[in-house]
Amino acid sequence: MKLASLKKGGRDGTLIVVSSDLSRAVTTHGVAHTLQEALDDWSHMEPRLRALSDRLEAGAAKEAFPLDVAQLASPLPRAYQWLDGSAYVNHVELVRKARGAALPESFWSDPLMYQGGSDGFLAPTEAIRAKDEAWGIDFEAEIAVVTDDVPMGVSVAEAGKHITLVMLVNDVSLRGLIPAELAKGFGFVHGKPPTAFGPVAVTPDALGDAWDGGKLHLPVTCSLNGAKVGWTDAGLDMTFDFPTLIAHAAKTRPLNAGTIIGSGTVSNSDQKHGYSCIAEIRMIETIAGGKPTTPFMSFGDRIRIEVTGRDGASVFGAVDQVVERV
Repeated sequence: MKLASLKKGGRDGTLIVVSSDLSRAVTTHGVAHTLQEALDDWSHMEPRLRALSDRLEAGAAKEAFPLDVAQLASPLPRAYQWLDGSAYVNHVELVRKARGAALPESFWSDPLMYQGGSDGFLAPTEAIRAKDEAWGIDFEAEIAVVTDDVPMGVSVAEAGKHITLVMLVNDVSLRGLIPAELAKGFGFVHGKPPTAFGPVAVTPDALGDAWDGGKLHLPVTCSLNGAKVGWTDAGLDMTFDFPTLIAHAAKTRPLNAGTIIGSGTVSNSDQKHGYSCIAEIRMIETIAGGKPTTPFMSFGDRIRIEVTGRDGASVFGAVDQVVERV
């Protein structure tokens, strides 16, 4: 089953069920008005939404309408919580190696995670806006999951049962602002502007054998100004799977339904799959030649991020954004 939110209907949008080929949709009136409403009572809502999805797939939904991605907000236009991990330790290792710092052994057993702004997410085709190119505008292609209510102290073995949906992410970063923030020892604020999510959220069962219960085994393609720069495998080199990230987040507190947990930048150690952010390209250049040569994004640049299934079809739709000056 695939779900999305129309921009109309208020700050939380209007929930729709989308066909598996992303061509048609139906509203969910009479079931749930918003995705958050559905997540708040997921065990009751999910079968009713699935019945709508089955009618849509069978061609029996006469009220169906063509899907227009331009009319979509983020699947969750805002969320109670957005926690982003760094599940691909290869990415963290490259960051530290590029600046001559060793990777602590604990990074292989204890996930990194930060709490990002969740009061408003960018729509999948909404512009990335900044005042200054010197801020170091970068994309970060990631996968994320949405949970139902997760109890505090949940085990890794039980955590996977709380995954309701899987999404595609562009976790925008302002690389020029991050170092000074981290030097304060208190985390990101300015360096992490609004995050964008792909057009549709997908239930794990709809991913077939590409979903193993904790990882998505599909390529994430990144194209910058039409040139493909990354086709990283989301299931390869993922040190911490999503159940592990959920259990980590819930160590000292419960997680409310609608919590989004990101994987961090998808990164493969062999580098033959390209890169999911510009920063990693620059790290490789620094390690090899002493300094980076690839610039961060400029005003007018376009980034497109997409996951393609084994049948060649788009799984989540594409994040397709242009960088604009405020």
